[in-house]
Amino acid sequence: HAVADEINRRFDEFLEAELADTGKPRSLASHIDIPRGAANFKIFADIVKNVPTESFQMTTPDGGTVKPSDFAGRKLVLFFYPKDDTPGCTTENLDFSALAADFAAAGTALLGISKDPPAKHQKFAAKHGLTAPLASDAEAGGLSDALGIWTEKVNYGRTYMGMVRTTYLVAADGTIARVWDKVKVKGHAAEVLEAAKAL
Repeated sequence: HAVADEINRRFDEFLEAELADTGKPRSLASHIDIPRGAANFKIFADIVKNVPTESFQMTTPDGGTVKPSDFAGRKLVLFFYPKDDTPGCTTENLDFSALAADFAAAGTALLGISKDPPAKHQKFAAKHGLTAPLASDAEAGGLSDALGIWTEKVNYGRTYMGMVRTTYLVAADGTIARVWDKVKVKGHAAEVLEAAKAL
């Protein structure tokens, strides 16, 4: 997949630079603190510019399409979550929905993303009165795959694929301003709002 290949290539370049700067041997490369999704070196903006935007296309609950480049010139919060209608994911979506007007006032769009199909998103939003827009990244090799946040998990000895709860704050120029990895839901939406206001 073009996006994943480009991320892997740039990640390798970044790792080599970090090894050179720190003087650590390659055997200790796993100990270097490199944020998930390589958020600190403008990779997101570079890829959006250099890879066809269709590679990032997702499906809205009503069957339409949406992609990050649709929000060009605006700040954007992409919050990836594991599964519709589970306790933590419901709370997170309710919290972002409650602050949707505040995000809009701060010039920041919202988009909640999971692998759930569009029809499930539609039911989820209607059931809980959600106002933060949702998108389905269900296609193999989609945005969450490329960012490395759709990944193998282990729970009680069972191995399965799942979404790492992750939020990206994207600046108006398309660069990632901040990333929250392995998100704890309580207070998260409010923290992201403050970061968006300050951007």
